[in-house]
Amino acid sequence: MSPASKKLFNIILLGVSFMFIFTAFQTCGNIAQTVITNLNSTDFHGSGYTSMSIIYGVFSASNLISPSVVAIVGPQLSMVVSGVFYSLYIAVFIQPATWAFYTASVFIGIAAAVLWTAQGNCLTVNSDEKTIGRNSGVFWALLQSSLFFGNLYIYFAWQGKTHISESDRRTVFIALTVISLVGTVLFFLIRKQEDTKTPGEEDSANEILGDGSSAQAKMTRAVAAFKKSIKLSFTKEILLLSVTTAYTGM
Repeated sequence: MSPASKKLFNIILLGVSFMFIFTAFQTCGNIAQTVITNLNSTDFHGSGYTSMSIIYGVFSASNLISPSVVAIVGPQLSMVVSGVFYSLYIAVFIQPATWAFYTASVFIGIAAAVLWTAQGNCLTVNSDEKTIGRNSGVFWALLQSSLFFGNLYIYFAWQGKTHISESDRRTVFIALTVISLVGTVLFFLIRKQEDTKTPGEEDSANEILGDGSSAQAKMTRAVAAFKKSIKLSFTKEILLLSVTTAYTGM
């Protein structure tokens, strides 16, 4: 397989992995409040809306440290560990407990920041200026298909039910947990790329990623990644984009 084919394979695999994980997670988010409404007569008193607020609040704050985490751990392992936390959040609904629900919401917020930072790294490493547009399109097409497959599954599984029995709930969330884990396992199949950067680019990349494995080298990479993310946050382009990006949450 040629280097270009390997990179395209990685992009497709990345997209399929995210498709599985977000088929499970977005489906979980869509039905969470319906499921919780049926649980309010039990000892569970969580709120899907509160959970989403926690997730995305922590997600936003964690984006400041996620580049450092990815720089130390590496993008592949970062995505694997993050995927496990997505699966754990979904699995909470198999046997719901209020404390576990909100605790998982905090952890998945952190995991989301790490996951998307690692995704950006993986997409960039497997692209160049000629293929970045195509590769981004392939990835997002696969990711967005998760909304179709997840909702289609719920349509056939529940057939428009408003009262969700314990058996129905467990069956669906066990299935969603397994689907999420499949996506997580697929991250292991992404192949590492050999460095083909020019010497100048290589030095810049190594400032963040580095080749050393010592504690000092890891700390250096983490600090460099944090400084770069803060510096990038205050560039004119990012400040202008942040205004329009803020509306995506409304």
